[in-house]
Amino acid sequence: MITPLLLLALHVGPAPTCDLEPTASATATATPPAAAAPRDSSLLALYESGVPYETFLAKAEARRAMWVRNSEQAAVAPDALASAQAIPGRWRILVSAVDGCSDSVNTIPYLAKLVALVPSLEMRIVQPGPGRVIMEAHRTPDGRPATPTVVILDGEGRDVGCWVERPAALQEMALKAREAGTLDEFQRNKQGWYDADAGASTVREVVAVIAAAAAGTPLCLQGR
Repeated sequence: MITPLLLLALHVGPAPTCDLEPTASATATATPPAAAAPRDSSLLALYESGVPYETFLAKAEARRAMWVRNSEQAAVAPDALASAQAIPGRWRILVSAVDGCSDSVNTIPYLAKLVALVPSLEMRIVQPGPGRVIMEAHRTPDGRPATPTVVILDGEGRDVGCWVERPAALQEMALKAREAGTLDEFQRNKQGWYDADAGASTVREVVAVIAAAAAGTPLCLQGR
C-alpha cells in the first residue's frame, strides 16, 4: 500500500530550495504539530536512507569553504549542551538540506556539533528530492517548502516536532522584509546575522523542540 507520505515523496516537480517565493502570508513562527501518529515506517525509511553529517560534508561542493569553516568552528554553549544532555530518551533528527542553501550551511554544522556531543541524539540528512515529504508537511510561515527542514522523530519513528529554515529572530526579519518589499536588503544582511550568532540560536531552538517532544507537547518552530 502506498501511504500519503510516499505519495508526497513521489511528487513530480522541481525540488524546493532554501529561498523560494512565498505562496501565502502569515506571521506566526511557532505552532504545535498535529498529535503524534502511530509508528511511521515511511519516515523511518526516509531517515535510514539519509547520510550522516560527515558523509554529507565530504560530498558538499557548493559553498564548500563555508561548510568546512562552520563545521570546524562550531561550538555549543554550555547551557544548551546541559539542556540537551538532560532530555530523556533517544531522538532521531531528520534533516532535508542541500549544500547550496545559505540557511543550511549556517545552521546544520552547528546541529551536527550538538549531535556529536550528546549520545542520545543522532542525525541523518536527505536531499530535497526525497526530503520534499517533510518540507511539504512543515512549510514556512509564509507558505514555502524550504531547506533546511528539521524533523524530530521519536523511538517509533513519529514526527514529534520540527524546526524550519532559520532561527526565529531571523525568520521574523525575513517575513517583515517580504511584506515591506525589502527582501534584497535582508539577503545582503543575512550572512552578517548568521556570523554574529554562530549557530547559538539554531541549537537552542532545536534543543527546545526536542525537550518539548520529550515532555509530550510537540512544537514546530518557524513551520506550520
